[in-house]
Amino acid sequence: MQQDKHPSYRPVVFRDRSAGYAFLTRSTASSEQTIDWDDGNSYPVVDVEISAESHPFFTGRARVVDTEGQVAKFERRYGDEGGKDAP
Repeated sequence: MQQDKHPSYRPVVFRDRSAGYAFLTRSTASSEQTIDWDDGNSYPVVDVEISAESHPFFTGRARVVDTEGQVAKFERRYGDEGGKDAP
């Protein structure tokens, strides 16, 4: 590995403000803000908009797609002519 070419890899706290969730991991992300962690050390903190705690897929609040309604909408728009063979 070449020296002085790679960013520093250090402990960073990622914080999801919407869910009130934070986790400590290692990253190259940088931030001017710091946070005091449970172990008594101070780490840079990066605020994120969405994480596994607030993402609809992981929380079970995912939107269900109404495929039957889409088929009915298509049939209303184009009628039965789309499914029959031309004479």
